[in-house]
Amino acid sequence: MTSLSRTVVLAGSGLTLVLFLVLHLGGVSLALLAPMRFEAFSTWLHGRLWLPALEVALALALLAHPLLALGRWFQNRARTGSTAAPRRSRRGSGLEGLAAASGRWLPFSGGVLLLFLAVHLGQLRWSRPPAGAELAALEQALSSPLALMLYGLAGVALALHLLHGVESAHRSLGWLEAGNGPRIRLLGRGLALLLGGGFALLPFALVFTASAR
Repeated sequence: MTSLSRTVVLAGSGLTLVLFLVLHLGGVSLALLAPMRFEAFSTWLHGRLWLPALEVALALALLAHPLLALGRWFQNRARTGSTAAPRRSRRGSGLEGLAAASGRWLPFSGGVLLLFLAVHLGQLRWSRPPAGAELAALEQALSSPLALMLYGLAGVALALHLLHGVESAHRSLGWLEAGNGPRIRLLGRGLALLLGGGFALLPFALVFTASAR
């Protein structure tokens, strides 16, 4: 695989996963807003013949993205040297500085997301609940304080990942230009706030709602 093709696959797999996360957050939000519709939607989704093919495609993206990202990180580290002085961001402080720093934190935010993914799949996918018991299984998964903390931390890690990743993916695909740069950065920050905040806060809201019944 050439350097260009690796870059395209890395960016493309990342954007594919972002699209999945948007749809996934919309579906999971029904657990809080309309529990009966959430159960009906889950039953409908798990009965679709195309779901296994979609899960295989997502698994390939989930496998390719971190492996290629890790390869790029080692390549960049070898190129600059492990003893090189840290580069200073020209973006200043505040949100600009956080967006720049999130690029340096990618290995750590990615590691948190992979840990969360393993726990999440073990709880709700590899032992899939029966029809009509999805919400109960989700609430049971969140009943552990450690699991709840991991879910919230994963939302924060996702926000940091997206702060850098959306702009980086558009740049890698050649879609980032001087004219659309501000809009793409705004899109990345909006997605970071929406997806990261949504996935970080939703578990706590579900636990609070369950305890108030």
